[in-house]
Amino acid sequence: MYRVFVICCLLLTLGVSTSCLDSSPADSEIKLITADEMQSILELEDVQLIDVRTPKEYEGGYIANAQNIDFMSPTFDDDITKLDKNKPVILYCKSGGRSAKCAKKMKDAGFKKIYDLKGGISKWKFSDGIKIEEKS
Repeated sequence: MYRVFVICCLLLTLGVSTSCLDSSPADSEIKLITADEMQSILELEDVQLIDVRTPKEYEGGYIANAQNIDFMSPTFDDDITKLDKNKPVILYCKSGGRSAKCAKKMKDAGFKKIYDLKGGISKWKFSDGIKIEEKS
């Protein structure tokens, strides 16, 4: 009985120690941010601002200096490889659904710091002092 107890303790210790290794902080992180936080980040950090909506949605209005990479496009995976994985990325869509999926995909692709705009451009439009540009 004592041997069974010792073996169980050893297996438990081994299991806990290996699970702790797996749960160590990953190289990348995804942070959900508000429109106000995004404004501060845009002012303070050198970031890649990515609009993941369709080109038609993008033409209807976008955040200044945003690059349009359509999440639904068949070339999306190739398009994101052109971005700098070590430079922070801010993602947004219309309401937050596509950008959340995109953030997960970019994390899996090795991007280090990913910000996702909570509520998408819809929230951004209703923030004070925030400017939406339109394609001319």
